[in-house]
Amino acid sequence: MTGEERREGILERIRQAKAPVAARALAELYGVSRQVIVQDIALIRASGHEIFSTNRGYILLQKERPAVRVFKVCHTDEQLEDELLSIVDLGGCVENVVVNHKVYGRLEAHLGVDSRRRVQDFLEELRSGKSSPLKNITSGYHYHEIRADREETLDMIGKMLAEKGFLVEEAED
Repeated sequence: MTGEERREGILERIRQAKAPVAARALAELYGVSRQVIVQDIALIRASGHEIFSTNRGYILLQKERPAVRVFKVCHTDEQLEDELLSIVDLGGCVENVVVNHKVYGRLEAHLGVDSRRRVQDFLEELRSGKSSPLKNITSGYHYHEIRADREETLDMIGKMLAEKGFLVEEAED
């Protein structure tokens, strides 16, 4: 067994464990010294995995990956606030706005709107006259990448967008 294979096995063992995994137990399992395991753990950490040492062994911090979905929507400028507030009130974050222009192609702007305050800040920027919504160059049609804590939240957001008449079926444009 190579060192890389051993490290993959160690990572998987720690990932699936219900309790901390002791270095001594890993050393016995792989037929190496405890010091080799300590070095392996350092290499695993260096590759981006958050492994913590406790007095009972190693544990892996498994970050929950947020659920992400792209919604195609269409609405008026007057409905923009309702759309954004409804999304953030359900627990979504509007990551961006994307339009597919027939001449310029795909245009995208980062939004990062995840709260009522950020919705108001965004709308205030638009009201100041500095610019107009990107959706206006494509007759209101645009896409949002929405991030949420789980898929069920995105399902609720999709249902709300449909109920308000904002959600667009792909063949509709």
